[in-house]
Amino acid sequence: VIRLLLTGEWWPTHSGPLDLVSSHQPVLTPMTLSTSATMAAVGLITAAMLVGFSSTPAPSSSTSQDLNDPPTCWVRGDRADLELRISPFDSTSTTLDGHTLKVCYSRPRALGRPIMGRLVPFGSPWRLGANEATILHTPVSIMLGDLHVSAGSYSLHAMPDSAEWGLTVNGNVQRWGVPISPEVLEADLGFAVAPVERLAEPVELFTIRLERNDSKVDLVIEWELTRIRFPIRLGMP
Repeated sequence: VIRLLLTGEWWPTHSGPLDLVSSHQPVLTPMTLSTSATMAAVGLITAAMLVGFSSTPAPSSSTSQDLNDPPTCWVRGDRADLELRISPFDSTSTTLDGHTLKVCYSRPRALGRPIMGRLVPFGSPWRLGANEATILHTPVSIMLGDLHVSAGSYSLHAMPDSAEWGLTVNGNVQRWGVPISPEVLEADLGFAVAPVERLAEPVELFTIRLERNDSKVDLVIEWELTRIRFPIRLGMP
């Protein structure tokens, strides 16, 4: 290769019958190449050498990532300790027109206690679960009831009452569920309202689920003998 660069001469192996100088080396005959042929040959040889020296393929400069994938639920502390909690950590998700909605929350038990109007106070903000604040993830703009919610992650808290509940969307995400202090309330973005439904059988474990129904999704909250259903659909107000 060096001789080719300096002189333009290449020494190919003789194509005819071999005239052996020794038992190990063929006779070589010089051949002069044009400048363009020289450069082409150098390019081919250099590429071959680089391939030969490379032991592993070069990593790809780009990685495939689905931006619609919901983020991992945030927890405070070591995730390995979640199994030690009295109120289990859970999540629920579904798709709306191909977009994945997700709610992360913890699930307290009734344990024989009076819930509505007592443990869950009427007329005061309630954390909507236990431990970390309950989180809603949406990759697209949605309407939560009559409230427009842009794509993003939000915490949720409730304003329970005997006949209807308010569900508040808050911009402060990675936080503990209590206290719902004036500083937390300052990040409130708005709320939706839905009527209370009466259940025939009590629900022991606080439950949130996302139910897909035709062109919309219902965010359903159930505990004790109470159910509240907040409709979610795509779009702007």
